[in-house]
Amino acid sequence: MTLKRVVLSILTGLVALVVASSLYESFSQPQVTGQLQLYQSDLLLQASAWDGLDEDEFKQLGNALLGAKPLEVVTKQYESVRKEAAEGVVRSQKQLALQANAITPQPEKFKAAITQQQTLIDAIDLKLGILATEQRNINDARQRWQSLTEGAGPTADVASILLGLWATPPAISPGAETAITSQLSGWFQYRSLEKLYTLDNRSMDLAQLAAQEQAAAQSKLLKLSAVGAMPVLGCMAGVGLLVFLVVQWFTNRDQSLLAKAVAPWDVPWDGEIIWQVLIVGFFFVGQLLIPLVLQLSGLNFASTGSRGRALYSMIFYLLMSASGITVLIASIWTYRPLPQDWFQFKVFDRWPLWGVGGYVVALPLMIAISALNQQIWQGQGGNNPLLQTVLQESDVVALLLFFLTAAVAAPVFEEILFRGFLLPSLTRYMPVWGAILLSSFIFASAHLSLSEVIPLTLLGAILAWVYTRSRNLLAPMLIHSLWNSATLVGLFLLGG
Repeated sequence: MTLKRVVLSILTGLVALVVASSLYESFSQPQVTGQLQLYQSDLLLQASAWDGLDEDEFKQLGNALLGAKPLEVVTKQYESVRKEAAEGVVRSQKQLALQANAITPQPEKFKAAITQQQTLIDAIDLKLGILATEQRNINDARQRWQSLTEGAGPTADVASILLGLWATPPAISPGAETAITSQLSGWFQYRSLEKLYTLDNRSMDLAQLAAQEQAAAQSKLLKLSAVGAMPVLGCMAGVGLLVFLVVQWFTNRDQSLLAKAVAPWDVPWDGEIIWQVLIVGFFFVGQLLIPLVLQLSGLNFASTGSRGRALYSMIFYLLMSASGITVLIASIWTYRPLPQDWFQFKVFDRWPLWGVGGYVVALPLMIAISALNQQIWQGQGGNNPLLQTVLQESDVVALLLFFLTAAVAAPVFEEILFRGFLLPSLTRYMPVWGAILLSSFIFASAHLSLSEVIPLTLLGAILAWVYTRSRNLLAPMLIHSLWNSATLVGLFLLGG
């Protein structure tokens, strides 16, 4: 065995250990999906408060967006997310108990996961109590709040205040208004303040609160329309295109887009080059070396706030992209000139049609697989941390930096590596369909989140399928960019 292969073997073992550890760690982490559902539920509640929905011209819109019983729908959604969080606490507690016999125990991570999940459960119970009062289930609300008062912290304080407001006779705690406005938001804050002002006979404040709620409700209705309408319209177009492809397959068979034979690439290098580019260029340098160098540099981006975190994400990704592309170029440099169809960027081609069509087809497929994936993982399995960050971000500059990273830098680098290099290279050893599946699975696993492996494998397969037929990297880059852009816009609309 040559020295190069020995080094690659050592690096592969190190990378495998880190990747396996990251995937295992993500198992105990909650998904952002549940919080996304709650954000959308909060939008629905706030939008349902708009008085204009009682007018004839808006009734149909209200029923379509909000349903006939929004309070019941939102309550069920909150209870569902609470159940997933409670199950996550149980799983994390079991894993924590096993840490005593672990080779490399990491109890802090599981303790942090338990704390995070329990905090979410307490916040949900607080809001479920307010929802219960609106549905005349006062005893249920009191039971939820009473259990919260046994704890400590802001949530317990607000629960105690709410207990007093809905007690018989009611009692107003000192500092109630300040606590409510600081710990509750949106519809839940309005309902709590409405109760407080009513009991305190503050008619002017009550009128001002109602006016503020109506203005907010109109704004949230527009957001809810955008969040709900765009995916629905996209899915309808995607289903239509899928039906067209299936009909074409039945009528034209071998000449259809789904069945048309795709020739493999002419691959001048062997598996060792593939191994080298992936292990050294992507995993070792990108996932291990660059984070270590940034840590040793002493630059504390987190202390600079949201813009610093966004800048760190961009710098990290640009460094990873540059190093990955450098290793790729150095690895295949001696094979120039490359055979036909390698790394093609054909600007004057049909790539926009391929890109938009591929994105539209991906929408219904990804929604379906995500629903199945949610049933498998039950709110666990982790997520890309960028999703949670963007969901809670409000700074425009930080959001722009995140957008450039996710919608520009990521599609360019990842498509060059996974579709431009890995997919064609694998056709030397397997059929095109096998290369599509394997490269897509590696692409999904590289995101280091268990819950994302299945949906990202499907997305990677769609990207690869489009590339094998378009032979133009601009097509999957466009799909990738559209997907990440739509995700970020949706997160901004929900969280902003």
